[in-house]
Amino acid sequence: MPKKVYGYVRVSAKDQKEDRQMAAMQEYSVPKQNICMDKVSGKDFNRPAYQRLLRRLKRGDLLVIQSIDRLGRNYEEIMEQWRLLTKEKGIDILVLDMPLLDTRQGKDLLGTFISDLVLQLLSFVADNERRQIKQRQREGIDAAKLRGVTFGRPRKVMPDEFYRLEEMWYRGWLSSREAAEQLEVSYQTFLRWVRSRQLLFATRES
Repeated sequence: MPKKVYGYVRVSAKDQKEDRQMAAMQEYSVPKQNICMDKVSGKDFNRPAYQRLLRRLKRGDLLVIQSIDRLGRNYEEIMEQWRLLTKEKGIDILVLDMPLLDTRQGKDLLGTFISDLVLQLLSFVADNERRQIKQRQREGIDAAKLRGVTFGRPRKVMPDEFYRLEEMWYRGWLSSREAAEQLEVSYQTFLRWVRSRQLLFATRES
């Protein structure tokens, strides 16, 4: 039975484009029906397309990926998946942007040794680059917060009508949901406004 060629494509967010990876698969002539794609984070391996791919792969098949970091988010995960695919599943892997990582070549001891060294180096580089990106993101967010930049959706402004409805809620004349409905906000927002006012009064009295 001839071995089959599969491709795996992953982008980390649904708004990211997979065009570059798909073009690489087509250039290598990976059958379209054999290309599995995930649009999810690489934070774990509970990825639907990847799991389906693992079930389809048979010993002697070839898996094509564009870059080594498509297999995982860090050094340990990349190495673990590489071991699972090549040792346990018995398949070959080709990394398109690093031709040295082609397990069909250099099956002798020296070739395997060189391939393992390149794999470990590239996995470390991919892991380190991801850590640096996250560090720069954290530093950028911290710097923006110092400048007064706020993140997330802007909070609703407390309307003047709130104070009258708050008093009615305290007296038990209406529920928090009824008050929120009149203010056209969620009852969680109404209760958050109530708590913020209570905190303000407690601070003034202390």
